[in-house]
Amino acid sequence: MNCFKFAVINPLLHSELRLKIMVALDSLESADFMYLYQITDSTRGNLSTQITTLKDAGYIDVSKSGSTGRFSRTVCRITNRGREALKAYEEGLRRLFSEQVPQQDESTTMTG
Repeated sequence: MNCFKFAVINPLLHSELRLKIMVALDSLESADFMYLYQITDSTRGNLSTQITTLKDAGYIDVSKSGSTGRFSRTVCRITNRGREALKAYEEGLRRLFSEQVPQQDESTTMTG
């Protein structure tokens, strides 16, 4: 019996928008909501939802400050936990693409 298993990748970071947010924050000291909105080509509602998801996971910190017109300024920063998760996600993808899947054992072939 074959015990091969694919590398595990973090499903939380596998979302395209959450991944874009994390990659942006990994390369910046911080980014405000409007900047992330512009570079991710997202809707405001979806971006807000994904930021909350990342914040709840402990991957980013979110702070609100001052007021620009009717709204406060929302600023996001990646946490150490978020950086580690992003690095592990990248390594998992690399392993996934480089893995050699073993040949199927004929004794485990199911017939229909």
